[in-house]
Amino acid sequence: MKELVEVIAKALVDNPDEVVVTENVNGKSVSIELHVAASDMGKVIGKQGRIAKAIRSVVKAASTKDNRKIDVEIV
Repeated sequence: MKELVEVIAKALVDNPDEVVVTENVNGKSVSIELHVAASDMGKVIGKQGRIAKAIRSVVKAASTKDNRKIDVEIV
């Protein structure tokens, strides 16, 4: 899932070199943190959080086959 978030984020931002994705696993729960440049924050979040919500939806759909709960946080 980490790679999926990284590929999506790098496609959206102007500075793909500054995209950092970290993954923390606790049993069946996984927390993914996405760090981007301050100037790219708006592109990753989108108007009214629509792009962030879409990223979370794609990750949730991909995680159903693994039976894991995945939270995506944009930091």
